[in-house]
Amino acid sequence: MSSKSTEVAIEEIIEACEGDMRGALEALLLVNEHLETELHQLHTLVARLGQPCCGLTMH
Repeated sequence: MSSKSTEVAIEEIIEACEGDMRGALEALLLVNEHLETELHQLHTLVARLGQPCCGLTMH
């Protein structure tokens, strides 16, 4: 079950998209894509430095 803060965040995202559920999903997917890109860049940087990265794996 979602926490209260998660429920509030969901409501805020939907409200920011003027109630458009498809728009809210698209916005979340774009944010997720951006975060995945940043994570990949961090993994690449750490690999170049020759350091293990906290045992994290890419999905």
